[in-house]
Order: sequence, then structure tokens, then C-alpha cells
Amino acid sequence: MAAPKQRKDSASTGDAPVNAPMRKAEFDQLFHDVSNWGRWGPADERGTLNYITPEAMRKAALLVRSGRSVSMARPIDTVADVDNPNPAIHHMTQTYDIPASAGEPQFVADYLGCGCHGNAHSHVDALCHVAYQGRLYNNKPLSSVNSQGARVMDITAYAHGIVGRGVLLDIPRLRGKKWLEPGDAVTSEELEAAEEAQGVRLGQGDLFVFRVGHPLRRRELGPWDIDHGGQGRAGLHPTAMRLLHERRIAAFLPDGDGETVPSKVEGVIHPIHALQIGAMGLACGDSLQFEELVKVCQEQRRWEFMVVLAPLRLPGGTGSLVNPIAVF
Repeated sequence: MAAPKQRKDSASTGDAPVNAPMRKAEFDQLFHDVSNWGRWGPADERGTLNYITPEAMRKAALLVRSGRSVSMARPIDTVADVDNPNPAIHHMTQTYDIPASAGEPQFVADYLGCGCHGNAHSHVDALCHVAYQGRLYNNKPLSSVNSQGARVMDITAYAHGIVGRGVLLDIPRLRGKKWLEPGDAVTSEELEAAEEAQGVRLGQGDLFVFRVGHPLRRRELGPWDIDHGGQGRAGLHPTAMRLLHERRIAAFLPDGDGETVPSKVEGVIHPIHALQIGAMGLACGDSLQFEELVKVCQEQRRWEFMVVLAPLRLPGGTGSLVNPIAVF
């Protein structure tokens, strides 16, 4: 494995010091710089998925060689904990111990109730999910979403799936660690160092699979308070979003939620979400897991693969549970 480059410690190359907070004015300029408002017209609801052309999907399919598939979803969690205050509800509605009154065959059935967001369930966000300074992506008003659901940019904009070339950048591998610690911020320089070490490069229309090792840390050390005021979590430094914007990435798939907590921006609690959804219209998943994926990548000695991600077709929905599949 190639030795990692030095992490940035000054703003001379465009990134603020890793541990220095960004001023609000700096963040607002960054929001403006990476904005895709109007890029695909005023009625656009797909955002960066416009980068995934039919040709890009065809090329992604050519990455399928061994026919091996790997889930990138966490098991749906029905147990409440410090990082899962609203667990999924699952119960049986019909079982085999009750005689079938209508004759054969018999059936079993169950019920699942689960929020479409949060830090415990693998999901994908719709572009209506985040507003910044009173506006949604592409300058849509807050009134676009009410108690009846979203009237624009709901999750059905992704109904035909998110399919493309996935590229895994494994930051713990780059650092020679099992996982990143809460509060660790990953810069664009580190992303480029991971590309060099793994022999891959993110490009237009790609699905960026970003590993910090959050699920592995939870499995080995137990749950912890990942929110503001708690221990926090590892993620991207906000300035790293410039790289995603410049490379024209189609989707961002982290194994946390991409955020560094505590926030690196004064007065903005979730700067990555504000930038990726509010400014860029970037399709993004949250709370995925890549421990099985990493093993397959190492076995096959490659860090690129086809990804198939299919959200539920829920009109008005702000997000959806999802089971992304990597295919080798």
C-alpha cells in the first residue's frame, strides 16, 4: 500500500486547516462555488444524476466480470440505543400457528415501520430533504414541502434507480487504521492520496463510496453518542466537496452520513448535507456499511464495480430505505 500524503495544514491549496473552524462567510462562498442551481434548467429534479448517461451505465456494466454481488446496507435495526433513538418496528401479523381458515396453502406475514432518515438505517435522501437559508436545491421554496409530503424533488425522482460505476475510497486503509475516530475530518488531499494508493480515480458520473469505518467501530466498541454534544463522528471536511463538484460525481455513498461531528463550520450544524443536497443536488445515501465490500475489493484487487441502488417509489417521500448492491 502506498504511503499516504501529508494532510493539509493550511489553506494555501484551497482547504482550510483541518481542525480550524470555517467562518460562516467562507462557507457561504463555498456553497455558491459548488452550486448546481440552474445547470440543468429550472425544472430539474434529478441534480447530479444527470451526469449518469446511458453510455456511463453501459460502461459500468462492463465492470461485471466475476458476477459476485455484495450488499452495502446495514441490517435494519429494531433495538433502541444511544445512536438509534427511533428503532424500526417489526412484528408478525400472520403466523403458521393459527389454522388457515381458507384452506391451503398457508401464509406468514409481517409489518415493518421505519423512518426514512436517521443514523441507524441505510437510506437515500431525496433532494427535498435539506434546505439552506430558506431555499431548497435549485432555488425551490420551502413551501414545496408540507404535511402532505413533497410536491417537488421527492424520492420518486430516483424511481428508475441509481446505477453506475462505484469507486470505493478506503480512508482507514490509507491511514493504516481499522477506522477513523469521531471528529476526524477527511480533506480533498486525502481523497486524492487514496485514489493514488488504490489505483483508481473518481470521474464524471461515478458513485463515490466513502469509507471511514463507522459500522466496524460500532460493532467492536459498541454504540456511542454520534451527535453534536456527544463524541461525534468522522466524515468529510466541507472543503472536500469542491473535489466532488469538480469531478462531477453523481452520488455520494458514505458509511456514516458524510458529516464530521462536531461541525467544522461556525453556525452550520450539517455543512456536508447543506452542500451536497442544498447546493449541488448530489444524490446521497446515509448509514451504509462496507465491511463485506472491502474484503471482496481486496480479494479481486480492484476498487471499482457496478452499483445498483433502487429507492422505494413513494410519492411525496423525502427519502427511502435502500439496499445498494455492488456487482463485480
